[in-house]
Amino acid sequence: MMRDVNHVGAATTGSATTGSVVGSTGRLILAATPIGDPDDAPPRLRALIATANVIAAEDTRRLRRLAAALGITPEGRVVSYHEHNEAERSAELVEAARAGATVLVVSDAGMPSVSDPGLRAVRAAADAGVPVTAIPGPSAVLTALALSGLATDRFCFEGFLPRKAGPRMRALQELATEPRTMVFFEAPHRAAPTLAAMATVFGDDRPAAICRELTKTYEEVRREPLAALAAWAAAGPILGELTIVVGGHVPSSGPAVDVEALVEKVRVRVAAGERLKLAVSAVAERAGIGKRDLYNEVTRQTP
Repeated sequence: MMRDVNHVGAATTGSATTGSVVGSTGRLILAATPIGDPDDAPPRLRALIATANVIAAEDTRRLRRLAAALGITPEGRVVSYHEHNEAERSAELVEAARAGATVLVVSDAGMPSVSDPGLRAVRAAADAGVPVTAIPGPSAVLTALALSGLATDRFCFEGFLPRKAGPRMRALQELATEPRTMVFFEAPHRAAPTLAAMATVFGDDRPAAICRELTKTYEEVRREPLAALAAWAAAGPILGELTIVVGGHVPSSGPAVDVEALVEKVRVRVAAGERLKLAVSAVAERAGIGKRDLYNEVTRQTP
């Protein structure tokens, strides 16, 4: 029977599968869990859920459901490990591993430490000299990227955008001229304002894809320009977590850019009270050039 406990403590048992021995250094294992269909769980994950000395789960109830779906009964202790206790619990997990435990870290879905708890435990284990490894598996990022139909040779993962409108808009403006395909996570209730902001900054016609309920019964992939996706989201309601994939910026093939004129526009905006980086970002985005190049030119010409 699984037990939720307040403290990890040291391991008191080992197993042939995990190879942990009391008094010797154990290990910390980050394990990717299914993003939808439980049958996507790899054999190593099934074995370690059953035999790990300690399982640190973002949501212990979800772990119970996954274990039940896989027909597994964990032998080890199960502890909660989420954003509110990550700092304190990471130290406990590392101490358990140092005492010989095999410590398994799982998130609700996908790989721990990628927009989920886990990074602090990895850093603490590395600092303590505790071995860290991972069980690869399902990834919403790569699954959505592959299904999007957009370029996959170069891409970047941006995770969740800021929740508030102002910071979200500024974050998008910094990505206005990003040439790589971009992958974002978003909650269903924030999809409409996020897609509307993307259409404003990236352009209505920028190609994109919405991937919803990946690997689940009602999986949906919509491949349309941002304006169409924003309109779809506004019509709501939307159910299920979303992965948004947006095509990279393609430079305009229009006439040569008058850099001096752009520098002057930036100076005018700064003189009116706008911050330099925001002024550069706005002017560069409208001109279709890299903001870093424009920023360097502005600072070079500024005494």
